[in-house]
Amino acid sequence: MTATRSLRQIIATTDVHSALDNAAPFLNHLHALRPTSLVVDCGDFFEGSGYYRLAHGTIEREILLKLYDVLAPGNHGWLHHFAPGLHRLTVCANTVHADTGDALFRRLRIIDVGDRRVGITAVIGQQAFHSIPAGQRAGHRVTDPVQALREVMRAHHHEADGWILLSHSGFDEDLELAAVCPFLDVIFSGHCHSEQYGPTRVGDTHIVKGRELADGYAIATPVGQGWGAGTTRFPDQGPAALPVALSDVTTRIRHIGAELSGVLGPVAKAYRHGVPDRQRLTVDLAARLRKGLGADAVILNETALRPVPLSDALTLGDLLAIEPFDNQLVHAHIPENFRQDLRGLLAHLTEQAGPVVTAPDPLPAGITTVLTTDYLAGNYFAGRTHAAGLLLSQALEHVLTASAQEGTR
Repeated sequence: MTATRSLRQIIATTDVHSALDNAAPFLNHLHALRPTSLVVDCGDFFEGSGYYRLAHGTIEREILLKLYDVLAPGNHGWLHHFAPGLHRLTVCANTVHADTGDALFRRLRIIDVGDRRVGITAVIGQQAFHSIPAGQRAGHRVTDPVQALREVMRAHHHEADGWILLSHSGFDEDLELAAVCPFLDVIFSGHCHSEQYGPTRVGDTHIVKGRELADGYAIATPVGQGWGAGTTRFPDQGPAALPVALSDVTTRIRHIGAELSGVLGPVAKAYRHGVPDRQRLTVDLAARLRKGLGADAVILNETALRPVPLSDALTLGDLLAIEPFDNQLVHAHIPENFRQDLRGLLAHLTEQAGPVVTAPDPLPAGITTVLTTDYLAGNYFAGRTHAAGLLLSQALEHVLTASAQEGTR
């Protein structure tokens, strides 16, 4: 609740992705700032580490309910925003029920910050929305963010004297949004995972993004007749004792962390003591899957994997951080319209899901099925699949551990 707090600034995280390995500075600092700060998040708080895989988002949900005031939905963890507690905190101007056109979330929150009556809304970019697994967004639709923002502003312009946007669209898209929606004072950016943090100004609008993976946050403060904006990192060290209000959360983080520290085996020499090159690792993974499962062809998107430093031993935490999305492997039918245009299929997948790797490369002409992930199959293939009986993480463990590679010599 904000009624009993004297808010002087807005602080925004983004793309935390369940990065809870060093949660103490993050949690302590947000807790300390909360009495004088409106705490918001720009999406993708969920998914991205073993903490999410093992606790299924319950830890992240508790953090959001205890420390945050307003949330934007992201493409990761989309369904969590429909749970009763989080739905109450979530705003979004441009997502609707596909059949009725009714808003999926509250479109606007109006909150006093300093001497301002501030309208806070959010949008999710069309690319981000369409990267949500198809089954999770069934019955949902995204509308044009510019039109949605203009409609919200026209309907509520008399209620607010400041406008803040939480955007899960990407920094470049937010620059374009600022140019066509000059009534926005501050855009807190998210989704892009780029080195652009700002603050950048377009006209009178500040665009700023906090550092991802619980490394930092963005700040906006009323200054004179306008706003100031910037970014900062969370302190390296938090107090020795965490707030009592967060004791349950930190106990669960500690227990999950102990489970994630379990060793799976020695890291293969090629990947030891470094951050695996994602493209090379995906190539190795696709080749092993094609050989091991006897598939005509394999297609994987590089964004299914995350770059994580490895040492001598592969832990469960390492494995689930590199492949955090619980991808299932399936045999999928290539859509009819791409069967004679495999290069067009790969271009389409790359545009929608990021760089892709195939085995073999190039794909052989005449194939009608490929081995891929359930995510790619559900979103971009013909819909008819059958399970391969293997998780992507299981295959990845064989690639990354020396014992598995030595066993194939």
